[in-house]
Amino acid sequence: MTGHTLVVRLDSMGDVLISGPAVRAVAAGSSRVTLLTGPLGAAAARLLPGVDEVLVWACPWILNPAPPVTPADIAGLTALIAGLGLDRALILTSFHQSALPTALLLRLAGVPAIFACSSDYPGSLLDQRIPDPGDGPEPVRMLEIARAAGFELAPFDDGRLAVAGPLPTVELGLPARFLVVHPGVTAPARAYPDERWAETVTALTRAGWPVAITGSTSERELTARLAAAASGATALDLAGALDLPALAAVLRCAAAVVVANTGPAHLAAAVGTPVVSLFSPVVPASRWAPYGVAVSVLGDQQAACRETRSVVCPVAGHSCLNSVSSQEIVRTVQALAGSPLPAEEMSA
Repeated sequence: MTGHTLVVRLDSMGDVLISGPAVRAVAAGSSRVTLLTGPLGAAAARLLPGVDEVLVWACPWILNPAPPVTPADIAGLTALIAGLGLDRALILTSFHQSALPTALLLRLAGVPAIFACSSDYPGSLLDQRIPDPGDGPEPVRMLEIARAAGFELAPFDDGRLAVAGPLPTVELGLPARFLVVHPGVTAPARAYPDERWAETVTALTRAGWPVAITGSTSERELTARLAAAASGATALDLAGALDLPALAAVLRCAAAVVVANTGPAHLAAAVGTPVVSLFSPVVPASRWAPYGVAVSVLGDQQAACRETRSVVCPVAGHSCLNSVSSQEIVRTVQALAGSPLPAEEMSA
C-alpha cells in the first residue's frame, strides 16, 4: 500500500501522542502522511515520527467547549481536504467518540477510501467499518485499528510511544539526576490536591531530589507555591518557559516524572522516562496510564468516581487521590528511579 494517507485525530495532546504507533504504521505503508488534528493536539502532532504535514481544525463534535458549526467552516475544510490529493483516510477516535461526522466531511471532500471504527451503522460513509478492538491500552487499540485498515508497523518498530528528534538542548542548571513534577491538569477531577502537591515537593527535596516543576503560563501561581514549598532546596519553576519540544527534552533528561493523568504523562512515556502516575479512575488506568515505560499508578482505582468520565469530581473529598501521601510518592520514586545521587557518588 502506497500513496497519500490522511490520519485524523481531533482531540488533545495526550490523545495524539498515544496514536503515534498507529501513525507510524500508516507511514510504513504510505508515500505521504498528513495528520488532521485539533488546536490542542497540534504541537504533539508535529512531534510524531512519520508525519509529513499537520493540518489543524477546531472540531465542533470533539472540543469542549465546542465551537459553532458554520457552513463557511465546513466548506473551507472540505475544500482543503479535496485539494490534498488523498488516496485514503484513517479516522482514529476514542471509544466514546463517533467517527461518522468526520467521515461525512471526508466523503464530501471526495476522499476515495475511508476507514474507521464505528459501533453505529455507517451506511456509505465508510469503506471499511472496523470492529472495536476491545479493552486494552489506548496505544494498542489505535494500532489495532490501523492494522485492521491494512497498515503494519515496520519490522524494527517496537510499537511504543515516540517523538521525532532532534529535541532542543535545555540548560536547567540542575544536577544530573533530577525529577520533574507536573501538577497541572485540564480536568479538575484528575487533579492531585494542591496542598498534597506542596507536601510532595517538600518531601522529595528533603529526600535529596532536585525538582523541576513544569506547567503552562496559566499555572504559574500553583507552580510558584510549589517551588516555595521546597524551603531553599533545589526546585526550579519552569511554568510557561517551555514549548512542547523543550518540555519533551526536559522530561527525557529526568530520572522520573510525577504527574497526574494528563498529556505530559504520555509525553514522558514517549521519551522513555519512568512515570509516577497520580491517576484518578474517572477513566480506566488499563487504557490511559502511560504506556511502554516503567510506571507506578497511585490512587484508589476502585473509588466511587470510577469510569464516570467526570470533568469535575463527583465525590466529596476527592478520596481517590487525596488518599495518596507524599511519603508514598517518595517511596514510589525511589522504587522507580533509585537514588538522587549519580552512580559514581553512590559508590564513592
